[in-house]
Amino acid sequence: MSLVQVDELCVTYGATPALSHVSLRIDPGEIVTIVGPNGSGKTSLLRAIIGAIKPFKGQVSHAHDLKIGYVPQKLHIDETLPITVSRFLNLQGGVTSTDISDALTQAGVPELEKAQLSQLSGGQFQRVLLARALIAKPDLLLLDEATQGLDQRGSASFYQQIETVRNTTGCAVLMISHELHVVMSASDRVICLNSHIC
Repeated sequence: MSLVQVDELCVTYGATPALSHVSLRIDPGEIVTIVGPNGSGKTSLLRAIIGAIKPFKGQVSHAHDLKIGYVPQKLHIDETLPITVSRFLNLQGGVTSTDISDALTQAGVPELEKAQLSQLSGGQFQRVLLARALIAKPDLLLLDEATQGLDQRGSASFYQQIETVRNTTGCAVLMISHELHVVMSASDRVICLNSHIC
């Protein structure tokens, strides 16, 4: 059974259509990448899947008890805030130190547990956000252009880590990317979106 089933999804902002009759499914354990130009509805699709926006028409169905992990494009943290990676990951509550170290290991940065958030490079911070999404042991991992601002080497390394995460945890991955040349090798399917599926 699919983890997520999207049927004839239409999303509008006022009179402006963002998504028009989009249908797709995400199956267990697969990596699906959404590509498309700016303004093509990629982020709107992710937001509809997590329930952050209400469809104008159509529907999104989830498998029973589906757990979703989400890695945003950016997360702005006050650089003067004195907080360690471990403390940041603990903000979700109900998290053990084992959960934190396991998630950081899965994200490929076990050495960052005691590091100050403000001292991290862009690539390290994205790995910490990945660890944050993995703490809940999701069935589906959503990534919204999670490598924006990283150089090509950093992006390639991040996507390799995503493939490793899928292989070790079995979770499905739905990611948005502009970097088709980088994601092709890590994806089972690539969907081109421009308000509809091309």
